[in-house]
Amino acid sequence: MDKIVPKRMFFTKGVGYHRNKLQSFELALRDAGIEKCNLVTISSIFPPDCKIISKAQGLNSLLPGQITFVVLAREETNEPSRLVTAAVGLARPKDKNQYGYISEHHGFGQNARQSGDFAEDLAATMLASTLGIELDPDKAWDERRQHYVAGKDRLFVSRSVAKAAHGHQNGLWTTVLASAVMLLT
Repeated sequence: MDKIVPKRMFFTKGVGYHRNKLQSFELALRDAGIEKCNLVTISSIFPPDCKIISKAQGLNSLLPGQITFVVLAREETNEPSRLVTAAVGLARPKDKNQYGYISEHHGFGQNARQSGDFAEDLAATMLASTLGIELDPDKAWDERRQHYVAGKDRLFVSRSVAKAAHGHQNGLWTTVLASAVMLLT
């Protein structure tokens, strides 16, 4: 059997509102553009040599009914005005021949930027720990260069996608999601 290792990946996000919880999730998937796929959630490894592509390129590659691997963060509420958030963060070494980490984060009370930053820090911390490095994300982030500095020569790059929304004013279910979508070709 051939090994299944994704070759490309893209990020997407969405929000949905509906009186039924499941339909709210479906509408969030539609907003993200991945509703036509059979999603299989996977854990947190970003493969070596995997290329990050645009959402438009990724969506154009999907076929209805396709088995699609995703790292998915999702949160929902039916409480009016309650802030919900979902984010997926990526940290990978600058050396593209090494693997990286993808983290998912979901919760309440954070805006999209806060949630995305948290997901990025989480992914960077997980990556650093596999390399035996203690990483304090607040001290390791180089704002000017937009990467993490860990150890003497190890540099990580990171990014995230996040979606936040306030619960619908009429108590409809509000679902937010963020996803890293893996493509095998």
